Amino acid sequence: MKVLKFGGTSCGTVESIQQVIQILQDNIAKGERIAVVYSAMGGVTNKLIEIGRMASKGNAEYFEALKAVEERHFAAIRGLIDIKNQSSSIAKVRGLVNELEDLLKGISLIRELSARTLDLLMSFGERLSTTIITEALKARGVKAEFCDARTLIRTNDHFGYAEVDFEVTNAQILAHFARTDAMQCITGFIASTAEGITTTLGRGGSDYTGSIFGAALDADVIEIWTDVDGMMTADPRKVSTAFTIPTITYAEAMELSHFGAKVIYPPSLQPAFVKNIPIKVLNTFNVSSEGTTVHTTSDETPFAITGISSIDDIALVNVQGSGLIGVAGVSARLFSALSRHKISVILISQASSEHSICFAIDPKNADRAKEVLDQTFAPEISAGDIDRDGIQIQKNVSIIAIVGEGMRRSTGVSGKLFTALGKNGINVIATAQGSSELNISVVIQKNDLSKALNAIHGVFFQSEVRTLNLFIVGTGLIGSTFLKQLSAQSDYLAKEKLLKVNVVGLARSKKMWLNPEGISLTHWKEELDENGKTTSLPAFVQRIREFNLPNSVFIDCTSDKDIIHYYHPLLDASVSVVTPNKVANSSSYAEYRRLQQTAVRKGVKFLYETNVGAGLPIINTIQGLIASGDKFVKIEAILSGTLSFIFNSFVAGTRFVDIVGEAKEKGYTEPDPRDDLSGLDVARKILILARETGVGLEMSDIQIAPILPDNCLQAPTVADFFTELENSDAYFAGLLQAAAEKGEKLRYIATLENGKATLQLRTVDADHPFYSLSGADNIVSFTTERYNSRPLVVKGPGAGAEVTASGVFADVMSISSYLS
Repeated sequence: MKVLKFGGTSCGTVESIQQVIQILQDNIAKGERIAVVYSAMGGVTNKLIEIGRMASKGNAEYFEALKAVEERHFAAIRGLIDIKNQSSSIAKVRGLVNELEDLLKGISLIRELSARTLDLLMSFGERLSTTIITEALKARGVKAEFCDARTLIRTNDHFGYAEVDFEVTNAQILAHFARTDAMQCITGFIASTAEGITTTLGRGGSDYTGSIFGAALDADVIEIWTDVDGMMTADPRKVSTAFTIPTITYAEAMELSHFGAKVIYPPSLQPAFVKNIPIKVLNTFNVSSEGTTVHTTSDETPFAITGISSIDDIALVNVQGSGLIGVAGVSARLFSALSRHKISVILISQASSEHSICFAIDPKNADRAKEVLDQTFAPEISAGDIDRDGIQIQKNVSIIAIVGEGMRRSTGVSGKLFTALGKNGINVIATAQGSSELNISVVIQKNDLSKALNAIHGVFFQSEVRTLNLFIVGTGLIGSTFLKQLSAQSDYLAKEKLLKVNVVGLARSKKMWLNPEGISLTHWKEELDENGKTTSLPAFVQRIREFNLPNSVFIDCTSDKDIIHYYHPLLDASVSVVTPNKVANSSSYAEYRRLQQTAVRKGVKFLYETNVGAGLPIINTIQGLIASGDKFVKIEAILSGTLSFIFNSFVAGTRFVDIVGEAKEKGYTEPDPRDDLSGLDVARKILILARETGVGLEMSDIQIAPILPDNCLQAPTVADFFTELENSDAYFAGLLQAAAEKGEKLRYIATLENGKATLQLRTVDADHPFYSLSGADNIVSFTTERYNSRPLVVKGPGAGAEVTASGVFADVMSISSYLS
């Protein structure tokens, strides 16, 4: 024997009911003996409640609303049953609708909708749907029989949430099934008292009906057919990477259901649990899915947890006061008072000092709970044992629970949970964990719920692809090259690193486009052109904050001097920042420190390896040496690809003016080469390196020895500059000759030593690591306590879109590793 239950979405339309019938016929064809429980058509129960309330207020429009419900059911008959066989079905449904009209007329006359009357009103949903499906089955030759569960399930008179008398109920179900071999089509959700008064079994009662019948009949399995592929690792509407849990224990399913997993209703598990009957959760609209099996044991998985559940909206009540410490019976009084007023508690957390107790409840009960507790503890409040404002209600909060019996066998589960939340800037307001190690629950701000679920899911189910969300400003040479590299590597990252890098926002000078579902890496230009809005950096940053996505990274690929003002609010919103833009780190030392400290405080990353030396590992090397306890004695560096090219090319037989002209033609220099030859860009870079070593210099502290004579510096135009440069040929030839006579070469070197930073044109001999430098390469020599007699040297291309973009890419990967 199998008991199948079909929910409201399965019974909601002609098409879905046809799918239900096909599933039943497939079972019959396999020789299965089945009984079937049906819910009301999707949305009908809520509509009946609304109509009842309209009638109780004397709102005559209830009649039109009822007509719409009636027409929906008649339309189902017309769609499911041939016209020649419709009359009997229409008559049965017409009889139920007439009965419903009479009930509503009575409600309208007395202007009252009691809990008892509401139960009777709601019962029509299941009675109508089950009648129609039974008739549709019979029209197809199936030996089916309508079964009104009110005749079999006996309850007390707690209307709205009646309690089942299992002794009587089980006996009546067994006797009924002994009398017939027809397939029973059972009304879900409804029952009756010993006096025959209609009751309902509470929220999710149709699941409960299925479990009651399954347990009474010692069914081999209870199948709950719904619109999802079983119980999921998280709510798939909030976590796109959630996947079906193949097997789960009763205890795990109870915990997940209690904390918001709506696929299965917690009380429905109890009768099956007592009889050790497996429950299968299956998808009416995807019969090929294996679904989820709920039983006493589950298959082993590689994951420490089984699933993540959440309740979107709760209220957190906090009772605190010094008078609670060491006083016996406080908790008993508190929860007894709530129980007397039918206020259910979802979660409890108490400080070990006994100074405070907090608990979560349904928000609709929040104000009443405060009134109850104010009255209960009025003497303590008056005496000051409980603070005047000691009973506080915090709304707009949510609960997340991670559940799994595997937590007993795994260490560090709590650490992973809180680390995932912390790294995404999600504050935990309260937490609770049972001694069974089956559940860890946290209360967070409601607007962080989706972000938190995705972050936690990414950490605990890492066999599934994790997501990094990027917001990129600047799609010029570096930005577009980075996007090209990312597109080329996306398959590798997904396969080998289990990482999806999702570009969520793009902005350039004129247009910006943000899409939380992601922007195409191959067609981003077209999407930006077609969908982009006028660029507004304040609006772009505001949208990042509103999206509130986990693992968010802001990438600044511009040289904009104003964009740096958004770094701090982004870091403060727990968004990591990556940038080759040097402006922020070379501005005031106070601003540099503020950004560093904010990143540390918020648990995110502020990475800028490409500020100095493009993709060369210069800043990472400094940070690694300092972290390991090494101390810097001296840094010498050639940090300008332009100046490196100029002085590497300025050899005997050449003229300085010609080399500078060549560098300009190749695009190495700025339009005015004096911007490079002034040394200001190098000064910014050595300033950043000084700060990274712990030397708090300002830009004004950098000593710059000019390369150019005054006549070149003061030339009014670029053309005049080249004229003066040619006029100064003897000056530069003299420098070159003096170096050659000593067997040395000219190099423009930035030096940090004894807390001072200098930039000057120097000569180096053949023993110096900078002597053999060629092309436009950068080079940095680190002399430290450990690397003293032989300095540590980093050398390579220090400019260019490809290497700079790869440095940005490396910083992004570093953030991915940190967040995972």
